[in-house]
Formats: sequence, C-alpha cells, structure tokens
Amino acid sequence: MSEIIPRRKLYQEVLDRLMERIRSGQIPPGAQLPSERELMELYGVGRPAVREALQAMERSGFVEIVHGERARVIEPTADRLIAQIASGAMHILRTQPDMLRHLKEARVFLETSTARMAAERATQEQIARLRESIAQHRASMVNLEEFIERDMAFHREIADISGNPIFPSIVESMFRWASEYYQTLVRAPGAEELTLAEHQRIVDAIALHDADAAAEAMRSHLLRANELYGQLSVH
Repeated sequence: MSEIIPRRKLYQEVLDRLMERIRSGQIPPGAQLPSERELMELYGVGRPAVREALQAMERSGFVEIVHGERARVIEPTADRLIAQIASGAMHILRTQPDMLRHLKEARVFLETSTARMAAERATQEQIARLRESIAQHRASMVNLEEFIERDMAFHREIADISGNPIFPSIVESMFRWASEYYQTLVRAPGAEELTLAEHQRIVDAIALHDADAAAEAMRSHLLRANELYGQLSVH
C-alpha cells in the first residue's frame, strides 16, 4: 500500500514556519511579523508565497493586516475564536434547513444554564445593569435595528455574569446566526412588549437569586420565540 507524500505549495511551508514562531512565543500577541522583504530573504521564497501565507493567517484569525503596515499577531480572545466559525455557521443555516432546529435546541440548552448561573452568582451591581439594559431596550422600540441589538446585548449580559468568557461569545453568535429570521419576529404585532415582559421576568428571578425560576423564565422566553421561528421559511 503506497503512502504518497503530497507536494506542498511554497506558501504552506512559509505558513508552517511562521505559525511555529507564533506558537512558541517568538512572535507574541501584539507583535509585528517581519516585513514581506525580510520574510522573502529569510525563507528564500518569492513575494507571492509570502503574501499567500500571510493572507491565510489573516483568514484564520491569527494576524491582522493593515495596508502599509507589517502584519500583527492578534491577541486571542473567545470572541475572535467564535467569530472564526460564524461565516461557516451562516452557510450551514442557509443550505441545511434542519440546522436551524439544532441551533434553537442548542440555544435553549445554553441560555437556560447561563440564566441559572446568573441567578446563583449575580451581584447587586450586575442586577442593576440588567435592569438598566431593559430600560435601554424599551427606549429603543422606535428603531428596529437598535431594538434587536439591545435584545442581543441583554442575552449576552446574562451569559457574562457566569464569569466564563466563552458563554457570552457563543450566546451572541447564536443570536446573530439566527438574526436574519429574527427581524420578521420582532415585526409581529405586540412582539416588542412581549419580549420586554419576558426579559423582566428573567431579571426578577435573577434578582431573587432563584435559579430554577430564572432558568424556566429563560426557557419559556426562548421556546415562545422558537414557535414563531418554526412558522418562518428558511431562506
């Protein structure tokens, strides 16, 4: 049985060497990579191989490239990690209708847990911020786009109380992945008031540190929205 070694393009070799320097800490987060000319001389390759390697690193979220400057290593964060899969997630949602159902199920599972943790861990200051979030959300009712952003911010703030940075990142991403369906829901008569009332119930339960009530209030809120999602066609 043959084990043919595939031929690799030059840019892949440059990419591997640069990534090894980043992983080993030789080029730490926030630092700039050598210039294109320096990389060409260092690795004995042409400009196309260097540029293709840098572009691949930018697409993968390891570096940022600003015109006229050397590429800079990005500080890794949970938000950046989740953002890397966002475009792929949206493509799956558009091309595989069943995936929306899976997304809704995952969102209910995650957010009932974050609501429960918020009730267990929220400080008075965090509860005050949630109440302020609802007030700002109500004030945004005249602007659909802002109303949706405030809605997302509310769910993220609850997840943030967990203290785990991965949770708010995933909560926000799930919200945004389904956002193209969500605007139709918000336009339904009375939808804004219902959303605000449900958010208020969640915050009231968190303020009482009633984990079961907070989880159930979040579950009811999301399942109510899920029923409306089910009436919409995936596009």
